[in-house]
Amino acid sequence: MRVELIKRPQQSALFSAISPFIALGMTLIAGSIMFSLLGKNPLDALYYYFIDPLTGIWDPFNRWQLHELAIKAAPLILIAVGLSVCFLSNNWNIGAEGQFVAGAMAGSAIPVLFPEFHSWTVLPLMLIMGMAGGAAYASIPAFLKVRFNTNEILTSLMLVYVAQLFNDWLVRGPWRNPEGFSFPGTVRFHEYAILPQIWPDAGRAHWGFIFALIAAVAVWFMLSKTVKGFEVKVLGQSPRAGRFAGFSASRMVFFAFLISGALAGLAGISEVAGPVEHLNEKISIGYGFTAIIVAFLGRLNPLGIVAAGLILALTYLGGEAAQISLQVSDKTVRAFQGMLLFFVLASDTLIHYRVRLVASPAAKPAKPAATEAAGNV
Repeated sequence: MRVELIKRPQQSALFSAISPFIALGMTLIAGSIMFSLLGKNPLDALYYYFIDPLTGIWDPFNRWQLHELAIKAAPLILIAVGLSVCFLSNNWNIGAEGQFVAGAMAGSAIPVLFPEFHSWTVLPLMLIMGMAGGAAYASIPAFLKVRFNTNEILTSLMLVYVAQLFNDWLVRGPWRNPEGFSFPGTVRFHEYAILPQIWPDAGRAHWGFIFALIAAVAVWFMLSKTVKGFEVKVLGQSPRAGRFAGFSASRMVFFAFLISGALAGLAGISEVAGPVEHLNEKISIGYGFTAIIVAFLGRLNPLGIVAAGLILALTYLGGEAAQISLQVSDKTVRAFQGMLLFFVLASDTLIHYRVRLVASPAAKPAKPAATEAAGNV
């Protein structure tokens, strides 16, 4: 027996709309089983994941959870919005984590290399350099795909480790803070190099979250209201039809990767200039990979990605609470997020394809050696 996927002639609009909720429900069930096998109470685990981080957000005097949620959601939304352009155009950028780190390094160059440069222009220049760094790094797999037909999944993924190792070398070597007691990390950024907080008296949420909302609205408008958005969707769904329409697949590869890389780079420098305030060896906690889940959970719709980003940010906060309260490792947190991606992709697959079991053809019996020898005479 073998399994075949038969493409459905028409997808169900109802199940397309509710599949993220089905995936979330299946994740809760599978997560409960996982926590039970670990010897933890599943109800306690789900409480710490989804309820405990939200307790107190309606208290006007204690809304730090809401600010922390915005801090965690900002990079997820920014990166996932860029990835939605790539995925809709059928370009599989899996290296947003590396582009995030590249943007963080590029944007940090000004306050690290020119610490005496104090001006209101410092922060805008950092943001521009962060976007340029992420876009430049994303252009590498784009060039390799267009020029050599290289698989962008492999190249973009491998470049993640190059960026991470180069960042590690920088903060332990040339850019290490000489007054940091040999700990890896750059000098603390001065006030002109730090993103302002949205509500300084209420919590740490910074303007990176505002950038994420602006990016989501701008990309949604581009995809749904402009010719370029139509080109993205046509080339993604039918490259042959796009060629007949006069659209260039090569230019689309660069366009999608540059948009994705620029937003990932903006997320990186916003993280450095926001809550962290310096570049270190652990600038990312896997935002680039988690953003893939966010993009698909939001149905590759930038507005849906905002809601999905808040949900995944909640799992980050809940995962931290679960690690403290239930004494589980961070690997358990990532496994829980991975389950969500698995069920989202499984739901999407079943929406577009139906599964059919096919009996394998019976193997032909081998000819006896004597018969074969006689036939050769």
